[in-house]
Amino acid sequence: MIGLLMFAAALLLLLVGFPVAFTFGGVAVFFGLFAEGPGIFAMMPHRIWSIMNNTILMAIPLFIFMGIVLQKSNLAERLLESMGFLFGEIRGGIAISTVLVGGLLAASTGVVGASVVAMGVISLPVMLKYHYDKRLATGAICAAGTLGQIIPPSIVLIILGDVFQEPVGDLFKAALWPGLSLVGFYIVYIIIVTIVNKDLAPPVHLEEVIGNKKQQIWHALKAIIPPLVLIVLVLGSILLGVATPTESSSVGGIGAIILAALYNQFSIRMVWDSALETIKISAMVFAILIGATAFSLVFTYTGGDWIVEEFMMGLPGEKWGFLILSMLVIMLLGFFIDFVEISYIVVPILAPIAANLGIDPIWYAILIAMNLQTSFLTPPFGFSLFYLKGVAPPEVRTTDIYKGVMPFIILQVLVLSILVVYPQLFGFAAH
Repeated sequence: MIGLLMFAAALLLLLVGFPVAFTFGGVAVFFGLFAEGPGIFAMMPHRIWSIMNNTILMAIPLFIFMGIVLQKSNLAERLLESMGFLFGEIRGGIAISTVLVGGLLAASTGVVGASVVAMGVISLPVMLKYHYDKRLATGAICAAGTLGQIIPPSIVLIILGDVFQEPVGDLFKAALWPGLSLVGFYIVYIIIVTIVNKDLAPPVHLEEVIGNKKQQIWHALKAIIPPLVLIVLVLGSILLGVATPTESSSVGGIGAIILAALYNQFSIRMVWDSALETIKISAMVFAILIGATAFSLVFTYTGGDWIVEEFMMGLPGEKWGFLILSMLVIMLLGFFIDFVEISYIVVPILAPIAANLGIDPIWYAILIAMNLQTSFLTPPFGFSLFYLKGVAPPEVRTTDIYKGVMPFIILQVLVLSILVVYPQLFGFAAH
C-alpha cells in the first residue's frame, strides 16, 4: 500500500501549498528510503539524462518562446480589435469575437495564461461597457483562453506524445477537429443564449465607435493574415510531415520575431525578456518532470501501479468501465493539481492498462487532453479563473466568474462525451 500512501501524501502537500516539483521529489525520496534505501535511486541519473536528451521535449521551450514573443507583439490586442469590428454588430458579437480570437491565439501561441490575461484586459472592459452580462463575458474569456490546451501546437499534446511514445504530429492532427468543435459549440451556445435572452449581450453599433469602414477592413486584414500565415507554416509543416514538431517550433520562434518586426514591436530587449520568461517556464516544467520521474520510479517499485492495474482491469464493463473511471479520476484531480503533474504521474499508470484493453493510444491521449483542458476552468483551483480575476475590474466578483464558466464546462464535457461515444465523427475508428 506504500504507493497509494505516496499518492495521498503528495496530494495533501499540494493542497497545503508546497511547490509541485519539490513535493513529488520529496515524497519519492522519503518513501523510497523507507521502502528500499538509497539504492532505489541508482537509475535516477540515467532517467534525468534521457529526459534532457529527449528531442520531443525540446519543442516545449521553443513553442513557449514563440507564444511569449507573440504576446509581447500585442497580437491578442490586434486580433480582438479586428474580430470585434467584423462581428461586433451581431448580438453577442464581442463574445463570439473573443472565442474566435481564443482559437487563433491557441493555434499561434498555445500559452493559456497569456491568452486569458490579454483577453481579460482588452475584451472584458469593452463587453462591460456595452452592458454584456458579467457571467457570459467572463465565461467566454476563460473558455476561449483554455483552447490552447487542445488546439495544436499544444504543450499538453507534446507531453502526452512523450508519455504515450506516439508521434506528436499524429496527436496534433487528431486534436484539430475536437478543438475546432469546441470553438463551434461555444459560438453556437453564445448565439442561442443571446437570442433567448436579449439582455445578455446587446449589439454594438460600430458606426458610432469607428470611422472609415474601408480603412477598418484593411486594418482587420493586416491583423488577421500574418498570424494565419504563421499558423499554416507551423502546423502545416507538421501535419503534412514536412517537419517534426521540434523543427517547426524553431520555425515558429523565428516567425514570431518576424511578426513582431512587422508590427514594429521588435527590439533586442523584447527578445531578451522573452528568452528569460521561456527559461523560467521551461525550468518549471522540467523540474516537475524530474520530480514526477522520481515519484513514478518509487511508485512502480513499491507495486502501486500493479494495484491500480488490477483494480482497473477488474472493473465491470472492461474497456468502458476503465474509460469512464479514468476520465472521472483525471477530471477530479484537475480540480486540485496541474496538467503537467497529471500527465507525468497519473497517465503513465493508465496508458499501459489502456494498451492491454486494446484502446487506441492516439484517441485515448486526445480524450485525456480534452479532460485536462477542463481542469483549467473547474473551481476552486482552475488557473484560468485566477488569471482572469487578477485583471478583472473590481465590479466583477469571483462568483460571477465561477457561474460564468459553468455552461462552458458542461459544453466541454458534452464534446468529450461525444468523442468517447462517437469517435468516428472526429476521424477516429469506431470502438
